[in-house]
Amino acid sequence: MADYAKIFKAYDIRGLVPAELDEGVAEAVGAAFARMTGAAALVTVHDMRTSSGPLAAAFGRGVTSQGADVVDSGLGSTDMLYYASGSLGIPGAMITASHNPASYNGIKLCQAGAKPVGVDTGLAELREMASHGVPAATRPPGTVSKRDLLTGYADYLKTLVDLSGIRPLTVAVDAGNGMAGHTVPKVFQGLPINLVPLYFELDGSFPNHEANPIEPANVADLQRAVLDSAADIGLAFDGDADRCFVIDERGEIVSPSVLTALIAVRELAREPGATVIHNLITSRAVPEIVAAHGGTAVRSRVGHSFIKAVMASHGAIFGGEHSGHFYFRDFWFADSGMLAALHVLAALGQQDRPLSELLAEYSRYVASGEINSVVRDQAGAMAKVRQAFASLPGVTADELDGLTITSPDWWFNLRPSNTEPLLRLNVEADDEATLAKVTDEALSIVRDDA
Repeated sequence: MADYAKIFKAYDIRGLVPAELDEGVAEAVGAAFARMTGAAALVTVHDMRTSSGPLAAAFGRGVTSQGADVVDSGLGSTDMLYYASGSLGIPGAMITASHNPASYNGIKLCQAGAKPVGVDTGLAELREMASHGVPAATRPPGTVSKRDLLTGYADYLKTLVDLSGIRPLTVAVDAGNGMAGHTVPKVFQGLPINLVPLYFELDGSFPNHEANPIEPANVADLQRAVLDSAADIGLAFDGDADRCFVIDERGEIVSPSVLTALIAVRELAREPGATVIHNLITSRAVPEIVAAHGGTAVRSRVGHSFIKAVMASHGAIFGGEHSGHFYFRDFWFADSGMLAALHVLAALGQQDRPLSELLAEYSRYVASGEINSVVRDQAGAMAKVRQAFASLPGVTADELDGLTITSPDWWFNLRPSNTEPLLRLNVEADDEATLAKVTDEALSIVRDDA
């Protein structure tokens, strides 16, 4: 018997294959999702993992058992699913475990128009329905049709970013044996780009490194490739290619907050006075730069289902997360690492400076990056941290997502993991000495409970 409570997460479904997630579970989820949405048709996309094709087929069997049709678009990235759902106006499912190890797989779901499905927007209801058994349908079974959506996806992205007139660029791309190896050649087709490809072979066993570019060790090969090929820029994608990380021409990792600020400025130039969303672990440079360019910055909780909902409610033109997710109103408020990459390529190619100089104006502070600590009592540790910091002069505290402590020259956020006994700490400060002091003080309290 599958443990549905274990594999249903805050934003998606994810578990070990086949011990926790098998074809029977996928079929039950497909049937439940078809029944919950009541849609006449749903679209499926899957990544390159060995189990993904069979799981997508099983999900489709569940859908058709409820009388709904399936548009099977085969291999693709998660943002290709959002394109499919948005352009076709139907709900969809992406079979992927993103950056997780090869032994995992999962299901990401969206309503018609790429609207998010999270624990507060249907995922809890879906879990109950799938785990208790979906009643038989009263209408005839649906049908499955195959449709290639890759060309339409690539063409649509290039309508959203003006790439005309960019100078020739040498671009190193590490696909991590994930879906960017499938999508990048099609998207870059026709652009003045000399592509230096790393690990474009689709291989869900990830023979070279984990497809998780937020970990510095996983971009080391790309950093070397940028330097060895004298590339203008390096791009690293995760397994399902919905996140993009950037390496500058010096081989240095670019903060996703810097990219958020850059893209926000570009979008505000296109639509002055627009709203930009940023999550609460994004650099405070982002709201400062948004305001300086006449925009309105709105702060959100961490997580795609939250930020997409805030974007939709505000009609925001763009949103960025420090995890490397970037969201676009004109892409159905959904995230696309590829679209973010095109914005950076356009900004770089439309002027003559190297990337590091172009981005220097968007980097104002120093940051710790995310530091994880295993703790027995998450709530207790957070309470101790609040007690130690919240009473300091000039300090404010809020609990929008975990605990955020802010002072004039530093801030930090401490929040629990949704899936593990971890507390995640992010610190930002005006200088390295302040950063080290605040980080050490916070960690000493947190890890006293380890």
